[in-house]
Amino acid sequence: MNREGGRDVGVDRRKRINEDLDKHLHKSSTSVSTSKPIKFIFPNNTHFSPTNNSNASLSHEESETDSEESEVSGSDGDDTPWISWFCNLRGNEFFCEVDDDYIQDNFNLCGLSSQVPHYDFALDLILDVDSTHDEMLTKEENEEIESAAGMLYGLIHVRYILTSKGMAAMLEKYKNYDFGRCPRAYCSGQPCLPVGLSDIPGSSTVKLYCPRCEDVYNPQSKYHSIL
Repeated sequence: MNREGGRDVGVDRRKRINEDLDKHLHKSSTSVSTSKPIKFIFPNNTHFSPTNNSNASLSHEESETDSEESEVSGSDGDDTPWISWFCNLRGNEFFCEVDDDYIQDNFNLCGLSSQVPHYDFALDLILDVDSTHDEMLTKEENEEIESAAGMLYGLIHVRYILTSKGMAAMLEKYKNYDFGRCPRAYCSGQPCLPVGLSDIPGSSTVKLYCPRCEDVYNPQSKYHSIL
């Protein structure tokens, strides 16, 4: 009898424990389900969803790919002049468009033929002159000529911006902050000017000069730091 009574007491105790656990679990589940929904706060004008986010990243990658493809294939178009195409390349924002009349004047190009390889081909490419020897050139030679054309245009550009038209074009870009702003806080976003520390091609890269603090800085963009 004592064993059976003890056994009944143990069974009743386990039942009460199980009932208490069930009530506790029921209350906790009810409190979670009836609580206020959690809100995620994002910056204004930002709509976040996994689908939109993935689409945005894909569209960003596609836009970068398209821009890179346009940079590579832009010179092959018949409608866009080479000078306009070159100045619109990423990293060439510091260049202004040089007038064809200035380039066609041999006096303005005096001494450049000895500094640039494939000078004649490079000059024809800049002026969009069709050469009869283009079909005979290899892919490697065409790449060398394109590189030489960029080098030649840079040397011509240095001389052109010393003229009244060149200064006016660079002044417009300066007013539009195309060359960037001074990184120093006390200059309050003063627009800068591109400067070269050497006249020898390839010996130095372009720098930015602030007319307010009169100091020289390295460009922040990796594309400008190699000019």
